[in-house]
Amino acid sequence: MRDQSEHRRNETMTKESFVGRLNRKMMIFAAMIALVVIGVSATHAAAAKRQITDISVTDAVEDELLIDKAVPAHRIDVSTVDGVVTLSGSVDNVLAKERAARIARIVKGVRAVVNKLEVDPPFLRTDGQIRDDVETALLSDPATDSYEIDVRVNDNVVTLSGAVDSWQEQVLCETVAKGVNGVKGVNNEIEVLWPKERSDYEIKTEVEQALRWDAFVDHALIDVTVKEGKVTLSGTVGSAAEKNEASWDAYVHGVKSVDDTGLEVKRWARDKDLKGEKYVEKSDEEIENAVEDALLYDPRVFSFSVRPEVSGKRVTLRGTVDNLKAKRAAAQDARNTVGVRWVENRIKVRPVTPLSDQKIEDNVRSALVRDPYVESYEITVDVINGVAKLYGTVDTFFEKSQADDVASRINGVIMVDNHLKVQEDGSDPVIQELYDPYVDNRLLDHYDWYYHRPIYSSKSDWEIKENIDDELFWSPFVDAEDVTVVVDDGVATLTGTVDSWSEYDAAMNNAYEAGAVYVDNDLVVKRP
Repeated sequence: MRDQSEHRRNETMTKESFVGRLNRKMMIFAAMIALVVIGVSATHAAAAKRQITDISVTDAVEDELLIDKAVPAHRIDVSTVDGVVTLSGSVDNVLAKERAARIARIVKGVRAVVNKLEVDPPFLRTDGQIRDDVETALLSDPATDSYEIDVRVNDNVVTLSGAVDSWQEQVLCETVAKGVNGVKGVNNEIEVLWPKERSDYEIKTEVEQALRWDAFVDHALIDVTVKEGKVTLSGTVGSAAEKNEASWDAYVHGVKSVDDTGLEVKRWARDKDLKGEKYVEKSDEEIENAVEDALLYDPRVFSFSVRPEVSGKRVTLRGTVDNLKAKRAAAQDARNTVGVRWVENRIKVRPVTPLSDQKIEDNVRSALVRDPYVESYEITVDVINGVAKLYGTVDTFFEKSQADDVASRINGVIMVDNHLKVQEDGSDPVIQELYDPYVDNRLLDHYDWYYHRPIYSSKSDWEIKENIDDELFWSPFVDAEDVTVVVDDGVATLTGTVDSWSEYDAAMNNAYEAGAVYVDNDLVVKRP
């Protein structure tokens, strides 16, 4: 009997001991969860209160340069004082120098960029060689072949002179010259001879409309004044990139100069309540007129009869052009117009003066050798019935698209069949190149050969999410607090609301840049 009582007492003590241990474990576990919750809350609070300092801006610019494969980030030094970023160091060509500045402008907190980068070509060429190549490039480009431009070269710096009918044509000539291997700089002395004088009122109205219909400018806080053909922009924009875009928009027909020093860059200008009627629903007729205006100001397109037809958010382009680059440029102009979501390009390419396939092939090959980005690669060109086939290996998708673009600018090319292979370098390929409208003039996703490969990322889901959050925070084009990010097995899911399709695309690009294998973009574009 005593043994049974002793057994029950021991059993009771054992149960009490077990319950006590269990309760203690539960208390410890609850405390750990509380600490995790507190830590997460503290992390979110810290992120919400994250300060933008000159040092953090410098780090963000360096990160963006490192992601972009078209600029040598390891040769570029970045410093920031009061939001003004200075770039120093060296690059291989003028196009890379300008690209680095455009990349810096897309970082939140950057008010201006001082570009002190020096151009140091991999090998020197004589002034005579450069002059001959610039002249050939201008004559080979179907948009500049009719311009009477004089070319002088001194110590690898090109000076252009002559006369054209618009500021856009003047800039195009300069861009063609900068795309020649060995050029260290371009002095543009080309004169713009407007066919007729325009009143200040006409110019002001047209500048305001250009700002209104540019999908990458929030025009509500920008004031426009015009005096004797000289445009002054004042007010506030949300980023240095947006300021630069607004200045370009202001060069409508008849403008003699644009002064944008009165445009201040303020982050609060991105506030959705300050965007005026930017994203108010537009009628098909309004969108169609806006696309027509955009085509009118593109020197590669304006001389052709290209007709936009709009239904909903879809634009269908019809008509005939004499070169492939004009067809592509028209599509990009339409995409950059407010209210446009989809573009169907039905433009036909019909060269005015038919050239033999051999002549086209020789011209494409020469253009590739002139280009500073792809000249070092052994690219084989084969032209059959105006279709340029490219073979060989390059290092990045950007270089593959550059070769594609170079070929499209040659008279007689009606299509590019791009078989160039991209050399694997061990990094995550999906984060190598992504389109940013303030940096690129072409969209990789619209090449039929480009695709995001479903690879496994070398980063953990936690790292990818942290990187996406950082990208969204530093982007001046996305309201990061409205976007929720979840990453599972490398796949990033974005939920929340955005104000425009451009913000929708920007958020998706940010996620890919951060290392996501695939992006499931469930963001909702607000209906006005």
